[in-house]
Amino acid sequence: MDRLDHLEHLDKHLVDELALVARETIRDELRQQTRKQRRKAALYAASGALALYAGAALALALGLALSLGLPDWAAALITAVVLGVAAYVLRSAARPSASRPTAEHEGELPAGRDRVVGGTAPGMPPGGTGPAGYPPVPPVAPGGATGAPPPAGVDPEDPHQRGR
Repeated sequence: MDRLDHLEHLDKHLVDELALVARETIRDELRQQTRKQRRKAALYAASGALALYAGAALALALGLALSLGLPDWAAALITAVVLGVAAYVLRSAARPSASRPTAEHEGELPAGRDRVVGGTAPGMPPGGTGPAGYPPVPPVAPGGATGAPPPAGVDPEDPHQRGR
């Protein structure tokens, strides 16, 4: 029996050592991956900053070229419009095509959805008590949003006198 107890102790010791080696190996691998990800993120950030400066230099060159034949304020205004149009085109290109309604899908709006500027109205929350993402609106006290009392001689409950 003593021999089996001794082997059991060795097995436990071996399992502990293997677990320790496995933990250290995983930690080292995670450290290496973290270093690589940080380096990649830093390179992307530097690339974005340089692209921003390149875009600013391009806008400046466009403005200076336009200012040769136009007043400076007009050249700056045209440059701003060109940049705004480019931003709008890029934003439109970034949207997934499924979210943009097309002429053939105009009549295929889901039931219960209303048309609103920029697409469809937001869906209802799981409880169904109101539009998703909007806080409840408190009731307006007599006197409107300002909270001022109604003018003298006006009954706030009479619908014919509200417009006065």
